[in-house]
Amino acid sequence: MSSSTAESALRRQHQILDHLRGNRPETDPKAAISHVAIYGAGIMGSGIAQVAAQSGYQVALWDVTQADLDRGIQAIRKSLTRFARKTNQPADWVQSIVSRISLTTDQLAACFSADLVIEAVVENLSIKQSLFSRLDTVAKASCVFATNTSSLLIADVSAKLSDERKRRTVALHFFNPVAVMKLVEIAYMDGTDPELLTLLKAWVLDIGKVPVLCRDTPGFIVNRLLVPYNIEARQLVERGDATIEDVDTAMKLGAGYPMGPFELMDMTGLDTGYHIMKAWYDNAPGLSGDSRFKPSPEMEQMMRDGHLGRKSGRGYYVYDN
Repeated sequence: MSSSTAESALRRQHQILDHLRGNRPETDPKAAISHVAIYGAGIMGSGIAQVAAQSGYQVALWDVTQADLDRGIQAIRKSLTRFARKTNQPADWVQSIVSRISLTTDQLAACFSADLVIEAVVENLSIKQSLFSRLDTVAKASCVFATNTSSLLIADVSAKLSDERKRRTVALHFFNPVAVMKLVEIAYMDGTDPELLTLLKAWVLDIGKVPVLCRDTPGFIVNRLLVPYNIEARQLVERGDATIEDVDTAMKLGAGYPMGPFELMDMTGLDTGYHIMKAWYDNAPGLSGDSRFKPSPEMEQMMRDGHLGRKSGRGYYVYDN
């Protein structure tokens, strides 16, 4: 990279940081949000619970079984312990954060005092609709509902909510691993309360993330661009035009990406990409029926075999546990 190119890239980074500082909302999120209820203690839900608790929020973490919750809190402890070792935190630091997280299998009780509800359950429309519909009957009128969906529209997820609650329903799309990835997409509908977006931008900044706004559209920003890119990579390999290793190497060294598409798909989970493609092919406005988004036979076979990437020990690459 030439010195002029490096200087240009550095200037651009400073411009982005200045933009974010200049657009930092003056709203104090803790004045409106103190209790956060998170539904789903899997990879995403436990990660969101961790960053919220680390930032001083009281968190209620719900899942179907105590075993699900135990796995979630174990993952949080492991992540916090790793961070504490790297940053020389005091001996009681991990426990001080975990103590802000309460675990429950009582779906309704989890949101009684919540100011913000974030659902990170399975990517199934009817399950998400049913969950939100139940919570709407007991949540405070001021409570904000947020979905962490990566494939469904907010309008569909919130379809069974009251009109007033719909105005306070958004997507807060975090990225995996939540503790590391800085971006949060805030997606909104045409009827969303504008003041709510200001509050949520402040909240996202307060938990150490960077917010971007997007209207309610399939895939929001990142997945709308990333999924077609991943599809093209898979088709290159499935046609025999290139190997997985060479595609990953080409994109890292030729395009400057930190990892190749197959490494990235393994990290995020092949099931995540699969469900996004299925949802778009089946239902997404402007995308349904588009053959690009129909999962290939090779991808269907990987799903049946349970080869989902790093989390299963095998995806496009094989991993040691």
